[in-house]
Amino acid sequence: MERTGRIIKSISGFYDVLDDESAELIRTRARGNFRKRKIKPLVGDKVSFDATGDLGYILEILPRENSLVRPPIANIDQAIVVTSSAEPNFSSNLLDKILINIEHNDIEPLIYLTKADLLSDEKYLELKNILAGYHNAGYQVFDDQDSYNDTQVEKLEATFANKVTVFTGQSGAGKSTLLNHIDTELGLATAAISQTLNRGKHTTRQVSLFDIADGLVADTPGFSSIDLMEVTAEELPTLFPEFREYSPECQFRGCRHVNEPNCKVKEALAEGEIMQSRYDNYLYFLNEINSYKKRY
Repeated sequence: MERTGRIIKSISGFYDVLDDESAELIRTRARGNFRKRKIKPLVGDKVSFDATGDLGYILEILPRENSLVRPPIANIDQAIVVTSSAEPNFSSNLLDKILINIEHNDIEPLIYLTKADLLSDEKYLELKNILAGYHNAGYQVFDDQDSYNDTQVEKLEATFANKVTVFTGQSGAGKSTLLNHIDTELGLATAAISQTLNRGKHTTRQVSLFDIADGLVADTPGFSSIDLMEVTAEELPTLFPEFREYSPECQFRGCRHVNEPNCKVKEALAEGEIMQSRYDNYLYFLNEINSYKKRY
């Protein structure tokens, strides 16, 4: 009998599926023809499956709303971008690049600052001021100096209900540590930062979805670099929410906000309504994307 559910774990060709009706966990394999059809099930996939034998079989992957390559996960509603204040140091360029990739995949990003206690009060206030610019741009930001205080962690948990949430960010930013504060039973591995490289070791080896605060939450491998290979120069301006707010008033449709006359985005920038660092990163990414085009 055909049933439906969601893959919540993948291990060595086996997929644990959470049955929609019974909430039972069924271990399955993909049908043999999946490989021929070059279809690979992902954690987060909604599937139809048959569980009549000792081992269930995934019959079909239902249409995906979105998916990520790193981490390999599908049908995500929101992404918590865990951003380190220090060790590794805060980088607006890296943060903006992550936000663009998330927006490109139609996922809602939230920003969560960690390790702010390692900063002096003065440095923390500087960083808090920068993050206020992200809040003004339309992002939800969690930026207490005590990263893991109960009030802030509970506020974050309140966003999980009825959603699939993925944690992402640079290696060593503190994703697994944050998840351990959210649910101590997860026992996720955490590792010391590699001081020599100023980047973390990849402590998370696979993607799994955990039932937390009435939602499904994934801890995912960190990364030390990220690119914008899938983003086009035409799409890039639409991935900045503060640009989207002003661009309908630009003189030219499809304005790139670089040299065009009567550009409302550049006017907003001049008036301090848009962060200079965000705009500078936008120009940097635009150049990066154009140079990809020339190379490939």
